[in-house]
Amino acid sequence: MPKGCLVITVSGLAGSGTTTLCRKLAEHYGFKHVYAGLIFRQMAKERGMTLEEFQKYAELHPEIDREVDRRQIEAAKECNVVIEGRLAGWMVKNADLKIWLDAPIRVRAERVARREGITVEEAFMKIAEREMQNRKRYLNLYGIDINDLSIYDLIIDTSKWSPDGVFAIVKAAIDHLDPVGDAGSKKEKEVG
Repeated sequence: MPKGCLVITVSGLAGSGTTTLCRKLAEHYGFKHVYAGLIFRQMAKERGMTLEEFQKYAELHPEIDREVDRRQIEAAKECNVVIEGRLAGWMVKNADLKIWLDAPIRVRAERVARREGITVEEAFMKIAEREMQNRKRYLNLYGIDINDLSIYDLIIDTSKWSPDGVFAIVKAAIDHLDPVGDAGSKKEKEVG
């Protein structure tokens, strides 16, 4: 188990397995789990809107995204926290480990359909629409292209492993993190 103060971000599109992974990390390491999607859903519920309605509302009200992102950044000031959200890796610039989970849209639609009790086709359409809206919103609000994965330390296609397999990969990455960042410092010293 790593020692010290770790901040880990887990990002990915709907149905990629971010919540499953974060729950396992929180349970195994005793991390606090901050979930941007839950914050967003709670805000929708507070306003008496469905997720889709609130999504459209948020497109016209940038303060919604900014509030969700502010809460993520605030949470990153704590120790031993896993922050889950599509933009978590972008918002928490100094995270110790930034993870992106991915899977083909068909696989993600099947997972969402099971979770929400809808058909795969309905899930596919919901996901495609939501991802298009989110990408547009993030570009307009922050100039962030959600498809740019260059900021992530670890990118995993979750269609290739079970949830336990994905957890094992991430656990290995966490357990072997350089606690003081010496690997990067040594590289800089060698180059400089």
